[in-house]
Amino acid sequence: TMETSCCRMGDGMKTQLVSAIHLQEVELQEKPAGKQQGSESSQSTFTVEDAVETIGFGRFHILLFVIMGSSNIVEAMEIMLLAVVSPEIRCEWRLDDWQVALVSTMVFLGFMVCGVLGGYVADRYGRWKVVFGGFIWSAYFSLLTSFAPSYGWFIFLRSMVGCGVAGVSQGFVLKTEFIPAKHRAFLLPLATIFWMTGSMLIIILGMLVVPTLGWRWMIRISVTPSVVLIFLFKFIPESARYNVSAGNVDAAVQTLQQIARMNRSSLPAGRLVEPAVTERGSWRILLNSSFRRTSILLWYSWFVASFSYYGSVLSSSELLEKNLLCVTNPDREHQVKHRHEDGLCYCIPFAFDDYQTLLISCLGEIALVPLNIGLLNVFGRKMSLTVLQLMAAIFFMLVNICTTMFGFTVLLFLLRSLVSMNFNVVYIYTAEVYPTAARSLGMGFCTSFSRIGGMIAPFIAQVLMSRSVFLALSPFSVACLLCALGNFLLPIETRGRALLNEFFT
Repeated sequence: TMETSCCRMGDGMKTQLVSAIHLQEVELQEKPAGKQQGSESSQSTFTVEDAVETIGFGRFHILLFVIMGSSNIVEAMEIMLLAVVSPEIRCEWRLDDWQVALVSTMVFLGFMVCGVLGGYVADRYGRWKVVFGGFIWSAYFSLLTSFAPSYGWFIFLRSMVGCGVAGVSQGFVLKTEFIPAKHRAFLLPLATIFWMTGSMLIIILGMLVVPTLGWRWMIRISVTPSVVLIFLFKFIPESARYNVSAGNVDAAVQTLQQIARMNRSSLPAGRLVEPAVTERGSWRILLNSSFRRTSILLWYSWFVASFSYYGSVLSSSELLEKNLLCVTNPDREHQVKHRHEDGLCYCIPFAFDDYQTLLISCLGEIALVPLNIGLLNVFGRKMSLTVLQLMAAIFFMLVNICTTMFGFTVLLFLLRSLVSMNFNVVYIYTAEVYPTAARSLGMGFCTSFSRIGGMIAPFIAQVLMSRSVFLALSPFSVACLLCALGNFLLPIETRGRALLNEFFT
């Protein structure tokens, strides 16, 4: 089936590649045969890290990057959906602020519970199964959400979607384990492009579909990317590092040969060895003497990364929807307030320029990616974290000032780019700092802590906001400040170092 689907992908390309691939295979077969005559090299061995570095960057990584990146599109669409749908469901079911905030919180609760489970299963039974299962699960429940008859059902189904998205986010580990060290700091931040594409797609969908067909159709249309991806996903192999750590060396060798073939390079001479790790996916590794401080600080960093990211996303949509910004030149639309003497005004749909402001602030996530890559490579991971968090703390406070609508758009744009860059760096640092045996679990624990941030953020950004804008923005600022100080205590800098396969007690 692999062959036939390849053929369908493009016959023209196929014919050009065939000759090159045949030559490559012949060389691959001849090389070991020639080598065996020198008996000393037949004894040589290599590890997965050596293989990944020797094969180098090539076509396989581009394919991996595009397919796994597209999983970020799906993830972003599911999460950003909440910012676009909240004014609509508030209007349809006459919801109070806390009920709207509860929707986001329940999604993150689903995310959190399944994050730990997913990490455990991924370290025990393989990354691929978890990511693929997560895809199907989240697409199915997302589709069901669009038929939700009541607020209760809506919340339940969204939390199930959150659960599926947690499986999808394990894809980051799968991707990290295949990418050579020197390309990691460059490629992993670039994946933000996909996250931003997802966010923008859902906002554009909202702009086009919600006013005409309503929010239910918007959700139905937003499921299509996941369905497409389910079919593309069979081109991604199981992580070779995982296979080796599970003792399944043959499968790892097959995977690596396949990659070498696609990248037109070859494996190192000798045979693949790596001691199979017995204690796989154990939380004890995360809290043993060499990782304890790192783990605790990282858990707080993830909490803050998510808290400030979703804080900035939800508060921008809240400030726009309820017109709470201190605008110096408001137009008529921006004078409709959410609170009145005689009760609440539930139905303030997003105006066209509100969608526009949301779109522009989404662009903020990608605008500073070059700066992000520079920071990572020049200052290293720890210093980047500190700088980004300090800046974010300052910008959260700046949203309180009175300025024009354009001024706010710029502020939200910059704030959004700082918090999303911070998220990137935390992601990369975590994937690099833990050993293979506990990498998925470490990621799972960290994402769970970040979901706690995601669960608290809506209550501050959506409920407190109506009372006082300053009160609602202060917690975000303070959290970022504390986190910047905490990062000085991180013991390990991971810039340019190999991924750990074993761990030291």
